Amino acid sequence: MVPRQPARGFTLIEVLVAMTIMSLIALMSWQGVDGIVRSRNISQGRLEKLLRLNTVLAQWEQDLQAVQDTSRVPALRFNGASLTLTRRAANGIQLVVWARHGTTWERWAGPPVTTARALQDQWQASQQFLGNEVGQLKVASNVAEWQLYYYVDNAWANAQSSTSSLPSGVRLVLTLAGGDGLNGRVTRDVSLGPKPQSP
Repeated sequence: MVPRQPARGFTLIEVLVAMTIMSLIALMSWQGVDGIVRSRNISQGRLEKLLRLNTVLAQWEQDLQAVQDTSRVPALRFNGASLTLTRRAANGIQLVVWARHGTTWERWAGPPVTTARALQDQWQASQQFLGNEVGQLKVASNVAEWQLYYYVDNAWANAQSSTSSLPSGVRLVLTLAGGDGLNGRVTRDVSLGPKPQSP
């Protein structure tokens, strides 16, 4: 008969080593999961900002595609800091101003008007905008620079040096500073088809 050997358990040192190894594995797993969650949150934030920028650019295009030459005030006027335009609206003609104040890109839209005098009054008031007017919307932040070009006589020209006639296209070049996760240059071309003149 073979003598029976006494049952042997783990020593205290073996238990402590096993617990240390399991703790290290748990810590590395937690750091991996935490990194994945942070990456997802950053990607989600950038996606939301990109979707917002696309919505803003869609509004920009809608404003330009609805430009209406009234012969009372300029249909488009860019002075380097702001673009003022007149556009068709459901209840008349609407004055819209896109401007950059510091690094913020903003849009203001006046109420639709039906008389030449009301439109001229709005136009005069818009030349004094400071960026804090009622109805001024902040549409993008961290805009380092913006440039406009008009497509006139089969060529792109600086909007500030172009003639007063309505161009057939407008090119927007936005330079984003990257403080909100978006950086680089965004270029958007909008065609302005022929439109009848409004009284």
